Amino acid sequence: MNLIELLTPWLRVGLILSVFFSMPTAMAKNYLAQPSQSQWQVIIDTPLECRLNHDIPGYGSAQFSARSSKKMNLHFELKMNRQLGATRNVKLTSMPPLWMPGDAAYAMTNLKFFKQFDGYIEGNTAWQMLAELEDGRNPTFSYKTWPVQQQRQLEVGLSAVNFNKSYQDFSQCLNNLMPFSFDDIAFTILHYNSDSDELDNMSQQRLSQIADYVRYSDDIDLVLVAAYSDSALGTVEGQRLSEQRAVKIESYFKGLGLPENRIQVEAYGKRRPIADNSTPVGRNQNRRVVISLGRSEV
Repeated sequence: MNLIELLTPWLRVGLILSVFFSMPTAMAKNYLAQPSQSQWQVIIDTPLECRLNHDIPGYGSAQFSARSSKKMNLHFELKMNRQLGATRNVKLTSMPPLWMPGDAAYAMTNLKFFKQFDGYIEGNTAWQMLAELEDGRNPTFSYKTWPVQQQRQLEVGLSAVNFNKSYQDFSQCLNNLMPFSFDDIAFTILHYNSDSDELDNMSQQRLSQIADYVRYSDDIDLVLVAAYSDSALGTVEGQRLSEQRAVKIESYFKGLGLPENRIQVEAYGKRRPIADNSTPVGRNQNRRVVISLGRSEV
């Protein structure tokens, strides 16, 4: 055996080692709740908001949510214990669990998660994620970490284990959401029957909607009530009637549990008309109370 033949095995080993050490050292890091850890919980269940939470051990949490509005829009947030630090391109894939070995993974969509924000999705993609979970599959986000010099691939999955029962509760909450938002009722004009402090039928229904919202909300910090009359009555009588209207609305909101210092009322009588008092339609428009709601930042 000559020298070259003796060295050949060592050359082969050296070649293998050189290839090994030249390969990237970063491996994909996976975050997925184990079956024994996986929990889904409805953490907010009111006519104003629904929120479904899932903890992802070592990573953060996932939350589906919806708020009362005229048109329901589902939101999803991937809440991270450590923020991205840089905007990232993200792939969303539907992954089969281990107990579905015959099923294949398939791409759902490509996303962009922005620097220093949680991952956010809304609309059809969020609904599709719920459908995948209901089918027992794991929606999984894939992206590279930051900084560039230490990049590694992250795989962040939502486990479908223990999902369906909480999803039923979440769906029931969605069905019970009010069909209007704060913006829909924050500024409202209600009208009265002639020479009366009773609201007309349509305005009574509208006031009931406002009451429902206030009853379930904990962030209404100001209610402004401004009451008016038309010119059918004299100045004194018109002022007295507008005061009756203002006080009655004030008592109504106190009855909902709002503290007195959060309610401000004004009575203007026949001053500040918004329509022509010489016509029945105009007088009806002037017989009004304007309710403005303020709330703390949410």
